[in-house]
Amino acid sequence: MVNKVILIGNVGMDPEVRTLEGGAKVARIRLATTERLFDRQANETKEHTEWHTITLWRGLADVVDRYVKKGSQIYIEGRLRTREWMDKDNNKRYTTEILADNMNLLGRRSDNPASEGAPAPAYGAQQQSSYQQSAAAPQPQPSAAPSVPADDPDDLPF
Repeated sequence: MVNKVILIGNVGMDPEVRTLEGGAKVARIRLATTERLFDRQANETKEHTEWHTITLWRGLADVVDRYVKKGSQIYIEGRLRTREWMDKDNNKRYTTEILADNMNLLGRRSDNPASEGAPAPAYGAQQQSSYQQSAAAPQPQPSAAPSVPADDPDDLPF
């Protein structure tokens, strides 16, 4: 069986980063991917933007905390995970997110706060820094934090 997601997009808001009681760091970002399709009948290019919720744990969350901001262009590899919960009106709700296993920072160096203080890159230079979650690390199970979000899936407790 395969459950793999690969995305390249732009971060839509500054990351939400939290440290759990056990010391594990977790980050959540919203990533926009845009497809451009040519409509022959209308003779114009149309765009469709999809928004994805990405969850990153431990080392990847630390990298996100230090280097990713609204507007950053990133590459994500991960897997889909769907969670369910009961909302305040006792309705069953679902949300699907991407658990990241790998992340690359893309774009120009000047777009990345990690490059502050570094020499300016040549015009058109691209940055690609790769970060990967250790495959040997056990999957995080936040025991101290509630596993059921409030009404809004965008208010996910970590």
